[in-house]
Amino acid sequence: MSEINPENYRELLVVVKQRIRAAQYEALKAVNKELISLYWDIGRLIVSRQEGDTWGKSVVEKLARDLRTEFPGISGFSARNIWRMRDFYLSYYANEKLSPMVTEIGWSHNLEIMVRCKDDLEREFYIRATRKFGWTKNVLIHQIENQSYEKILLNQTNFDKAISEDIRNQAKLAVKDEYTFDFLELSDEYSERQLEKAIIAKVEPFLIEMGGMFTFIGSQYRLEVSDKEYFIDLLLFHRSLKCLVAIDLKIGEFLPEYIGKMQFYLAALDDKVRLEYENPSVGIILCKSKDKMIVEYALRESNKPIGVATYKIVSTLPHDLQDKLPAPEEIAKLLEDF
Repeated sequence: MSEINPENYRELLVVVKQRIRAAQYEALKAVNKELISLYWDIGRLIVSRQEGDTWGKSVVEKLARDLRTEFPGISGFSARNIWRMRDFYLSYYANEKLSPMVTEIGWSHNLEIMVRCKDDLEREFYIRATRKFGWTKNVLIHQIENQSYEKILLNQTNFDKAISEDIRNQAKLAVKDEYTFDFLELSDEYSERQLEKAIIAKVEPFLIEMGGMFTFIGSQYRLEVSDKEYFIDLLLFHRSLKCLVAIDLKIGEFLPEYIGKMQFYLAALDDKVRLEYENPSVGIILCKSKDKMIVEYALRESNKPIGVATYKIVSTLPHDLQDKLPAPEEIAKLLEDF
């Protein structure tokens, strides 16, 4: 028997482990899909019986007792959960677009979205985001409570003219109008450098808040142009958009001259850092506050893709901004590429 080559064996082990994990993931997806389909059917059956017969609420309590007796080792058949199955079916059965999508995320995720989101477009946004980013239940709740849906729809960018049509909607969905950094440990007064260091110390929650598809490349990323050094506060990479994302941190109000600086960064990144297969770099200017009209004017003549957003330590999106959201048909079109 020949001796096993350690290097070859390590490669074999890596491949086999990857295959096992992939199979486990696919098995979990299949089990989840079947479970959601089961809960959907139970909800449908209850609704159909209550409509066709004179059964009242007592049927759910009786069904819960009998199911727990028949299947003592299986959880999920409490009266409360069966009522949720009924509500789940009623919430989605008439929506041909959403009804097949609900099987792609977990039951607990579906419940949070169903209870916390009353609008079908908002529900679609969080279902798609949960599926795409693999959000845990707690991350999903955090995103809903911080109104990520509204903050993305209200964002200020120049992407309509500065980004190619094939990835434009994806890019719009990658930038919020406001970010919530409630995980940062900062005093009431801090410098831009202190803000940057606090983010680096909490880079994982920062990337989650940024949207889930970002990877961290570096801080104070060095660019050299004509023998002079320039430093980008934070440099990220967006996996879906396949582009570098430069972030400029500002602790005060947005100023129009920030656009020129960001354009310079993006031009240098595209020329010196961007790889051939990557899309043009995108910039995000993060400020403590901004005047939307000033941002609009500042972005109007910019030829580089830039978004201007604010950040807060505590989430505060005024509810009077709800009527400023795009029209439903615009939102639906935007979500098609999510």
